[in-house]
Amino acid sequence: MIMRRMGAVLLAGGLSVLAGLGAHAASGSSALPPPDPTAKNLTPYQIQLRAFDACLVTQSRLMSTTREAVHTPCSCYAKGTVTAMTKDEIQAFRDTGYFNDSAREKGLGFIDRCKLKRPV
Repeated sequence: MIMRRMGAVLLAGGLSVLAGLGAHAASGSSALPPPDPTAKNLTPYQIQLRAFDACLVTQSRLMSTTREAVHTPCSCYAKGTVTAMTKDEIQAFRDTGYFNDSAREKGLGFIDRCKLKRPV
């Protein structure tokens, strides 16, 4: 359960969801945090900013380094992930405040591509 929720938080980028880092595994969506009403009207650029901010926080902790040290790879991750998202995935983010399964897979690809550390 730890892996699924942590991945959702990292990929979603919702800083408000970061407090809920806990359970994330192969269970259903019931393990995910409640929908974030502040995500309802976000533009793709604003979603990208949320993903970038969450990446800075999460990756600096995972790598035991500064936010400045992960700035460029987090920018790569956030821009690549949101640019690759379909309209349906963008809408799913607006509805929930985090990435759905297909967007999460794209995000994991960009974590690897941008040389970031995958959540455990």
